[in-house]
Amino acid sequence: MRDSIGRAVALPIAPLLIWQGRRVRRVVPRLPEAEGPREGTVGEARDGRALRLLILGDSSAAGVGVATQDDALAGRLLALLGARRPGPVRWRLVARTGIDTGEALALLEAAPPEPFDVAVIALGVNDTTAMKASARWLAEVSRLARTLHERHRVRALLWSGLPPMHRFPALPQPLRGVVGLHARALDAALARWCAGRGDAPPRSTHVPLPPMTDRSMVAADGFHPGAAAYALWAEALAPRVLEAARPAA
Repeated sequence: MRDSIGRAVALPIAPLLIWQGRRVRRVVPRLPEAEGPREGTVGEARDGRALRLLILGDSSAAGVGVATQDDALAGRLLALLGARRPGPVRWRLVARTGIDTGEALALLEAAPPEPFDVAVIALGVNDTTAMKASARWLAEVSRLARTLHERHRVRALLWSGLPPMHRFPALPQPLRGVVGLHARALDAALARWCAGRGDAPPRSTHVPLPPMTDRSMVAADGFHPGAAAYALWAEALAPRVLEAARPAA
């Protein structure tokens, strides 16, 4: 329902929204992706086998907004996992600024087929700004899930919730309100999709973003997470990764 409302609101003011979107791309600083390794192993081989973790996503997964991967989602999440589980975590980050879900699927298909136990997925922002219909987006989400399961043998998918785009300082009104409404619609659709799959492989779980209302958590561009936001995001995901990694009963 929200999907149709957001798109209906956007239609009469489409020329203004297009103009605002182009202006945002001109004036908002383009921050680089975080520097640092995108694969490796953390933790010691004390007990149990390694957890194989894939992190897949757009600019937020790539760490835009901080200087190094240590302060980005991957680094923060891996530090928590390394401290909280007995065995090592072998990980890979597949992420690129600006990609939507369909482009992430193409990126994944171009990567070598490598098995993973759990995948953390941070996508949807660029699908939102493109005002992609929820039915089309969920079709791409479904294809991505199937590819992860069949090509990379992923057992569990953790779909990170979409951010509160209605609070992004870089977006002027009415663009911010329209995009925010559509982000909430896509996020609700994703949550319903995950809940509706039941135990169908791969297990899919929607993980809402924790509240991030403090302006200091936003990067200098007013659009991406800052270091504090990445740390909070990782804290929300870490226990869900550990839970998803447990063998099915």
